[in-house]
Amino acid sequence: MSALDYVSIQCPYCWETLEVSVDPSVPDQEYVEDCQVCCQPIVLTVHFDEQLMPTVEARAEND
Repeated sequence: MSALDYVSIQCPYCWETLEVSVDPSVPDQEYVEDCQVCCQPIVLTVHFDEQLMPTVEARAEND
């Protein structure tokens, strides 16, 4: 089992920088996580490349 990676994102609601954990054992993911500051739902789309480097897109749930 792989350890979790941590990635910094910016909340699309309050613009705070947050650190979220991503699981490299699943190459393509999409899930909702609440902002740790304003509690709004953020849709995270995560993709890992061949070197297991994550690309994370954070967008508002209603976008």
